[in-house]
Amino acid sequence: MRKKLGGLLLLSACALLAGCRLDMHIQPKLKPLRESDFFADKRGSRDLPANTIARGQLREDTYFYTGMMNGKEGDVMPFPVNEEVLRRGQNRFNIYCSPCHSETGDGNGMIVQRGFRQPPSYLDPKLVNAPIGHFYDVMSNGFGVMPDYSAQVTPHDRWAIAAYIRVLQLS
Repeated sequence: MRKKLGGLLLLSACALLAGCRLDMHIQPKLKPLRESDFFADKRGSRDLPANTIARGQLREDTYFYTGMMNGKEGDVMPFPVNEEVLRRGQNRFNIYCSPCHSETGDGNGMIVQRGFRQPPSYLDPKLVNAPIGHFYDVMSNGFGVMPDYSAQVTPHDRWAIAAYIRVLQLS
């Protein structure tokens, strides 16, 4: 009986110790910006290879992403405009642009009524004659006191807003 109990105790101890492996806790890995003995310069982080582009970030259509053709603002839409695009443009315009420019585009939005500097009206002849790429460029890079909206508004939505601005100008 004593031998069986001792054997059972030994078997239990072996099973318990077998579960105490440290290989998942002590892993050979590099922590970003920490020293490493792997490389001669002791840096754990490496520079990206030249011309590396993140997946999904290859922007071959420069006009779509800049609004510029040969260094000048373009005057064509990079995709066909239909009712769905204009509705999306109106929706995004009302969210991002109307606080300053108003829903009619006259430059007298709620922010302006509370003392902020008035933006130009979209009905100003200078803006009526401006190429559509101008509106895209201003939304992308900002102009004067207007900040850029490239982080908030996707390129496709910026073009939709530009198309909607043209509709406002024509109405």
